[in-house]
Amino acid sequence: MAEFTMELNDEQKEVRDWIHGFAADVIRPAAAEWDEREETPWPVIQEAAKVGIYSLDFYAQQYFDPTGLGIPMAMEELFWGDAGIALSIVGTGLAAVGVLANGTEEQIGTWIPQMYGDANDVKVAAFCSSEPDAGSDVASMRTRAVYDEAKDEWVLNGTKTWATNGGIANVHVVVAVVDPELGSKGHASFIIPPGTEGLSQGQKFKKHGIRASHTAEVVLDNVRVPGSCLLGGKEKLDERLARAREKARQGGERVKNAAMATFEASRPAVGAMAVGTARAAYEVALDYATTREQFGRPIVDNQGVAFQLADMRTSIDAARLLVWRASWMAVNGKPFTAAEGSMSKLFASETAKKVTAQAIQILGGNGYTREYPVERMHRDAAIYTIFEGTSEIQRLVIARTLAGVPIR
Repeated sequence: MAEFTMELNDEQKEVRDWIHGFAADVIRPAAAEWDEREETPWPVIQEAAKVGIYSLDFYAQQYFDPTGLGIPMAMEELFWGDAGIALSIVGTGLAAVGVLANGTEEQIGTWIPQMYGDANDVKVAAFCSSEPDAGSDVASMRTRAVYDEAKDEWVLNGTKTWATNGGIANVHVVVAVVDPELGSKGHASFIIPPGTEGLSQGQKFKKHGIRASHTAEVVLDNVRVPGSCLLGGKEKLDERLARAREKARQGGERVKNAAMATFEASRPAVGAMAVGTARAAYEVALDYATTREQFGRPIVDNQGVAFQLADMRTSIDAARLLVWRASWMAVNGKPFTAAEGSMSKLFASETAKKVTAQAIQILGGNGYTREYPVERMHRDAAIYTIFEGTSEIQRLVIARTLAGVPIR
């Protein structure tokens, strides 16, 4: 088990500086354009693929960093560059992790390469879980998958929403209900191969922020996929469902929901995204405050500005430490006995909203215009308190964990 440390090693610093350079030289110069266009920044993704940042190998190396700091470090630097473009670059990773976590070796080897493509022909993937009536309440999911034993095919029907890369993805990973009586324990994940009949893009959302990231509905109308597209396989699913039914008969409703535990472990990465956005806004505000003069002196000489900057930096550093602690705990198998994953996501998300708002205030009228990036950062920051579990859900998870109440 790696010791917890607040100091990156030399290799991590080298990777951090490399990612930071890409964010500064490639992502930032393109940020305003793709925010205005509200389109997937394919040229930037291609550049990320050329240098190796947009690849399974890169994320695997960071994911298996024994300190747990590889992923949060990478996320912070990319989202420091721009949240919308960064989400376009890392969005495929969620689908890839879904396959890595649940798929067989054959499924991993077959589908993950198709999610990324290559530097000359980049592809993206989509993870489809949320529905119009089932966001935080995963037990209310309605998308159904029914097994056609005669043809060894699964038939999927339903509508997914808020899907990053939904409809434009080469490969979709879809969570569907296979046993409604088991609630969230009766779910399974399926690969939808490229070109599958019956899958279509529904509404594409025009968003307040992260506008360079494609978000849309995915409609499944009698989508048929081979039995081999069930992640993990039929035998493993049948065994899992049998265990869930037995636990339900024995009072299994009191057992902590496995899906919620998975979300808890992934939330520090979202916290790191928020830290990156907050840090970016703080740096703009600090630079402005030290160069902008009013009444013959830099505005940072005024306590009203100086104290805001002090609070901003303090909150950012505190958020990063919570993210790093949770990330280290997750990779080293330490249980989140106080919902440390949700703590990190909650505090970092709220910090990003507050810090970006303070940055606008420090820049005054300039901060409210698109000539400066802080207004875009403020719009982007709003999503962190919403996706991967709202701030309200994080507080509920934390409170129930502390009280010893089951999280459903």
